[in-house]
Amino acid sequence: MDDTWVLVANASEACLYATKKLGEEMSILKDFSHPESRAKGAALASDRPGFSQGKGNNMGTRGDPESPKNFEAERFANELAHELDKGRTANAFHRLVLVATPHFQGLLKSRLDDHTRAMVVNNINKDFTAYNVHELPERLKGCL
Repeated sequence: MDDTWVLVANASEACLYATKKLGEEMSILKDFSHPESRAKGAALASDRPGFSQGKGNNMGTRGDPESPKNFEAERFANELAHELDKGRTANAFHRLVLVATPHFQGLLKSRLDDHTRAMVVNNINKDFTAYNVHELPERLKGCL
């Protein structure tokens, strides 16, 4: 059994790998794509701001409470966190390595349950999604 999972992700795509040892041969478990994160903000939101009800006696405000791109990145982080949590409960891995840009890694880690978050042995703050399964082990060696 490959007991280390490596998630290489950014806000719009991710790949989950398994390996016996970091920096050595890896196998692809699953590819993920979230094209909505690549869409332009105008394509994701309506053309007019909505209304947000204020608290207490405040009148409320017009405008989006959150940027559409960030909303989509959070949805993708939820999807990935669910997959990792599911793998942990199935005892599919013993160690987890997260490779993502700092912002997306923060979104992802905040959505992992405590038990899965405790299995993270390394955080690499890089976007390595452009590298294939043969190039990635060598790139990871340089970061460990």
